[in-house]
Amino acid sequence: MSSLIGRSLARRSAGSALALMTLCLVAASLSHSPILRAGTEQPKGASGSRAALVESLEPFNGLVGGWRGVGQPKRNSAKDSWSETANWVWDLKGDHVALNYAVNRGRLMTSAALTYNPADKRYVFDAVLPDKSTRKYLGRREGTKLTLESPKDAAGQIHQVVITQLNEKRTLVLFQSRLAEQSQFQRVAEVGYTREGTTLAVEGAGEPECIVTGGKGTSSTVYKGKTYYFCCTGCRDAFNDDPEGIIAEAEQKAAKKKQK
Repeated sequence: MSSLIGRSLARRSAGSALALMTLCLVAASLSHSPILRAGTEQPKGASGSRAALVESLEPFNGLVGGWRGVGQPKRNSAKDSWSETANWVWDLKGDHVALNYAVNRGRLMTSAALTYNPADKRYVFDAVLPDKSTRKYLGRREGTKLTLESPKDAAGQIHQVVITQLNEKRTLVLFQSRLAEQSQFQRVAEVGYTREGTTLAVEGAGEPECIVTGGKGTSSTVYKGKTYYFCCTGCRDAFNDDPEGIIAEAEQKAAKKKQK
């Protein structure tokens, strides 16, 4: 009898061990499942790291800061024109990298976030319109001009925004649209912006550079006895969140420039 009980207990113990092993294997498999991990973090690697995303948006450092704008439906005409102000600021939270555009009294757009998608090498412009609806634009940069287009909307319209950095004090934002079956865009209006306050940093001019993005340093902080500069509040906040990480990224970027 005792031997029968012993064999029964042994079989039950072996079954429990097998069940436990199976459960562990399933748990390990699920922990690597892309379904469970989706949306928890942005992809890492050279193309998806924060430093790489910041670098992809650096050509637009000249936009950071405040602007006074005049919108004109018809070029060189004051008819139906309006005044607005705008501000561009870096948004750096964790692996999220964007340039945020906020417009006060804007008739065509109230805010937008400019990001970069390394997968298809296109810029993404997520905009909020005056009626609080949203619109997504996709596009690429050529020289000082960024051209972005939306998919066809419910009315069959394709919308376009062209941002042109003329120089350190002037930027143009052109709004156009066309029907999907048409080939030519029609002007809706253009906002001509003049920079408020200080001018931008000029490379080699001896002006302080933002430790995060390389733009003109307009504010500063002291960390471990050394002064670091920032071009906007977004960069300042990113530095305060992770000063050692930002400094390391800046040193790597400086070393890469030196090699070139």
